[in-house]
Amino acid sequence: MTSFTTPGLDHPPLPLAQMVGAILWPSFFAAGVATMVFFAFVDPLVLRDMTFPSLPMTRGLGYSIGFFMFWLATASSSLFTWILLRPASRFNRPLPPG
Repeated sequence: MTSFTTPGLDHPPLPLAQMVGAILWPSFFAAGVATMVFFAFVDPLVLRDMTFPSLPMTRGLGYSIGFFMFWLATASSSLFTWILLRPASRFNRPLPPG
């Protein structure tokens, strides 16, 4: 038997802050790079004029909205990767006898 709190685990569970940080921190950097590359070629006001011309928006607001959209997309990618890489030992426990 291991010294971990839940019997049958081959590793201890990670703290919530570590799991959230492992998802949000890399996605923050990826969103920053994606924002810089995207807005190097696209003006947020021209994009607004093509999509929502009646929406009052400044360039700064366009950059902010773009960054948070990229952050949401990259955080979703990191979250799905984390879900797929969780150890199977947490879910494939042997059935109790009987």
